[in-house]
Amino acid sequence: MRPSSLFALLLAFVHIAFAVDLLGLVQWNDVCPSYEELGAATVLLDSGRYSGRVTRSGNFSIPDISPGVYVLSVLSHDYTFEQFRVDVSDASSTPEIKSYVFGTPLLSLSAVTLPYPVVLSPRGRNNYFKPHESFSLLGMFQNPMMMLMLLTAGMMLATPYIMKNLDPQSLEEIKNQQAKVASVQSSMQDGDFKSGLSALLAAEDKTKASTSGAKSQPQQQRNDNTTEERWKRWKAMMT
Repeated sequence: MRPSSLFALLLAFVHIAFAVDLLGLVQWNDVCPSYEELGAATVLLDSGRYSGRVTRSGNFSIPDISPGVYVLSVLSHDYTFEQFRVDVSDASSTPEIKSYVFGTPLLSLSAVTLPYPVVLSPRGRNNYFKPHESFSLLGMFQNPMMMLMLLTAGMMLATPYIMKNLDPQSLEEIKNQQAKVASVQSSMQDGDFKSGLSALLAAEDKTKASTSGAKSQPQQQRNDNTTEERWKRWKAMMT
């Protein structure tokens, strides 16, 4: 016999001597009452390094497990199961089953040791479909974009009524402001920034001049009245 064949046979014998079969069962409950509800399911060690199918009676067996530390999980389409830590030392000892939280260090100490064979219970049913949301008028008005659209529409509808109630002077100022903005926008769109700036400054100077002229007109009227009254008094004294 070749040495390589002898060595391979020796390794196989050692593996069989130290390998362990992991036994367990799925305990039916209100979440999953039967095998028909569970469907095809597979019990995995380290995400498929070792595996075993769940039978109709709920039992499963994972054969020829080498010594080591593993994470036991269940691959099921419709149900979720709790994960466990499995410590396998050698064929002469019983595997130790301990609780395990996903994301925690595998070799951390665990004070909770569970009975063997492993007992698995479905924890919940997977929900892959989200129900279609029904139309909600209140939910639509809670949308910020919808509130902004309603506010804009309200301002557009209220603008004609506000313009009607303005006095002529305020209305004229608003028209001048609109004309100024339109002139500046037109200049900017044509790329003539200098003309746009000049139009803006000219409109501001015109507005200031009209405002100061409106303020000085009553003062001039009062000065004319005072001069006329003095002339009348002097004429009366001469006669």
